[in-house]
Amino acid sequence: MTPSRRSFLMGAAALSAAVATPEMVRAAAALDAVAATKADWALATQDVEGDIARQTMRLVHGRAPAGLQGALYRNGPAKFRRPGGSATHWFDGDGMMRAFRIQDGQATLEARFADTPKRRTETELGAVVTPGFGTKGDDRARIGSNDDANAANTAVMVAGDQVWALWEGGSPLALSASDLSTRDFVTLRDDLKGMPFQAHPRYAPDGSIWNVGSAGGQAVIWHLRPDRSLSDAQVVPLPRASYMHDFTATDRHVILVLQPWVFATHAMPVTAGLAWRPEMGTQVLVLDKDDLSKRRLYELPGFFHFHLGDAWAERDGTIRFDVAASGDPRFAVDGARVLVDGHGVVPGDPAKLALITLRPDGRADMTYSDVVGEFPKADPRRAGLKRSLTAHTSGETRGRPLPTGLAVHDWDSGRSHAFEFGVHQVVEEAVFVPKPGATAERDAWLVGPSVNLKDGRTELHVFDVARIEDGPVATWQADVALPAGFHGVWAG
Repeated sequence: MTPSRRSFLMGAAALSAAVATPEMVRAAAALDAVAATKADWALATQDVEGDIARQTMRLVHGRAPAGLQGALYRNGPAKFRRPGGSATHWFDGDGMMRAFRIQDGQATLEARFADTPKRRTETELGAVVTPGFGTKGDDRARIGSNDDANAANTAVMVAGDQVWALWEGGSPLALSASDLSTRDFVTLRDDLKGMPFQAHPRYAPDGSIWNVGSAGGQAVIWHLRPDRSLSDAQVVPLPRASYMHDFTATDRHVILVLQPWVFATHAMPVTAGLAWRPEMGTQVLVLDKDDLSKRRLYELPGFFHFHLGDAWAERDGTIRFDVAASGDPRFAVDGARVLVDGHGVVPGDPAKLALITLRPDGRADMTYSDVVGEFPKADPRRAGLKRSLTAHTSGETRGRPLPTGLAVHDWDSGRSHAFEFGVHQVVEEAVFVPKPGATAERDAWLVGPSVNLKDGRTELHVFDVARIEDGPVATWQADVALPAGFHGVWAG
């Protein structure tokens, strides 16, 4: 074991040692009683009890666009509650991979749980015992490595005939792209086994992939070839140990945004060891892809974020990227607990889009829009390159969780176009799908699901990026309602 790998994996030992037996949460009868009081939006965090066999979705609006062929793979938690003890945070449910396949104008849906050691242990015990981001766990947890706690529940990337379920604290988990059956954790190099490979890889113009794995005051920078084999992995020191869910990149730079939500103590769950210190401000670390030892550090006022947009560099060296920013981490600590409870008021204000500018002379500034938005996505043809459009979820309001619409914001014009379904829909992240043969940024579709709360069904929508305010050009509806997922990717 190399020293760098040892320092990363020591987190697993600390995690195991830090767990403590909590009071037993509600039993099965109590779960039923609580269910009767849940809010309408609680359908978005319901439990799924088993895999969902492939089913044909019913076209309920419009017509499938000609030329739209492929699969939207999405990941997210889908099992939170067990009779002997439940997860208490949205981020800690068992991962379920979904596949929405569109072919010849028809859509299908299937979903399977990731077969992780965590899920197998908790199924055997009938209780959630594994500590996580916001769930304490107890001393029945079986943790010998990071991947014993891996929920495989956050994002997905395509790797040949596989899809990799991603989680921010451990290895990718390979599943079959054809039927979503679990294969095994991915080891990119033997001496790097179990090191964090986070949930937001960035795609370079040359087809290679960059990713980050963070652990306290250091991070591993991953560089994969287009065929998903490992090109390089280097451990770099960080100026502070802050919570980092996402990063961004230009064609030449890796960009790490170090927010003032910092690791203050070793504790479980993860949120218990973090402290919000806005007076520290936010640091932006820019690394040169060709030489990771070359770095620039920028300073900004403190803000909280989960998600960043793709970055680009202009001719004079100025770097720009967008962020879904909020004033504090109350949602991460308390709001996500409300979502699992299924009732109550989510604290804090929803995130707003902002544009960060890093100038060659060392100055940095951040310009907020008045646009409420999360899950920013951009044209994959322009990853790391100059662009103007950001697609994002919209419609979230103070006190009521989860988005109700989709929007496209133009950073060049400052204009935003949106479509709102209303409160009967919980809208999930949508991804850009370029139209065949097209090159313009607006010549694309947005493809993403929602949970129809009124009908109790999952839906799949296709929007035209150039006319998003007109609503979906096609909508299919499933016979089941799956809980809201986190992130997805299109495979054409």
